[in-house]
Amino acid sequence: MAQRSAGRALRALLLQPQARAAPLAPRGPAASYGTSITSAKIQVNGVHLHYQRTGEGSHAVLLLPGMLGSGQTDFGPQLKSMNKQLFTIVAWDPRGYGQSIPPSRDFPPDFFERDAKDAVDLMQALKFKKFSLLGWSDGGITALIAAAKYPTLIHKLVVWGANASVTQEDVRIYNGIRDVSKWSDKVKKPLEEMYGHSYFAKTCEAWVDGISRFAEKSDGNICQELLPDIKCPTFIIHGEKDPLVPQAHAEYIHKHIKDSRLLLMPEGKHNLHLRFAEDFNRQVEDFLC
Repeated sequence: MAQRSAGRALRALLLQPQARAAPLAPRGPAASYGTSITSAKIQVNGVHLHYQRTGEGSHAVLLLPGMLGSGQTDFGPQLKSMNKQLFTIVAWDPRGYGQSIPPSRDFPPDFFERDAKDAVDLMQALKFKKFSLLGWSDGGITALIAAAKYPTLIHKLVVWGANASVTQEDVRIYNGIRDVSKWSDKVKKPLEEMYGHSYFAKTCEAWVDGISRFAEKSDGNICQELLPDIKCPTFIIHGEKDPLVPQAHAEYIHKHIKDSRLLLMPEGKHNLHLRFAEDFNRQVEDFLC
């Protein structure tokens, strides 16, 4: 019954009109204050990491995408419309994703820790002494780890669609998206355009295998033990209709990060920052200010 329910929920997600933002031109005009969105690469930990940057504010913010994600596919409304007088916004492509290829993406046991170190080191290479993190899905897990391990560098933390452990229910959900040929064309198209079908399909399968390995532990732990180490102000957002991440994960994170805030969006799904971008951006900007 749980597997059939998960399958129905996933089909509903994959049939949404837009599960990811439309790609942005690397140097397209921004909506506010006339600042452009620039695109560049910088070498970090032996890899040339791609990032997009916009805004001229004193508060630096790093956007961390989800599985197979990039700034281009995952954060269009944030790069376009967040307040560019208050914030300098950076959206990165983790190694093996987006335009940070080579290398090809792989999923060793410490891939979240590796991404967390890459993300922090990228911001330091860009000369930001302190910055906030906005992490979606896998990027939310990466952001949790970064905030716990590098507390002197992180100003504030926002996560949504994230989990600190993997349950057997989660594994059933993940296996429901293993075969990308079953995804809707509207969800597949921007990813196939970015990666080509073969890399897209192979990497999705490898991700399912990689993240499912956490469920082999008795507690399914990814980063549960790190949550009490997060001392920065933390805002957790969860869509009550998210078919990929059960609400219990958001509640667990909230319970174990002292003084954190939890916002439940009744109509929100996994891509709530895209579907309800205006409300999301306003909530996040109010928290960051």
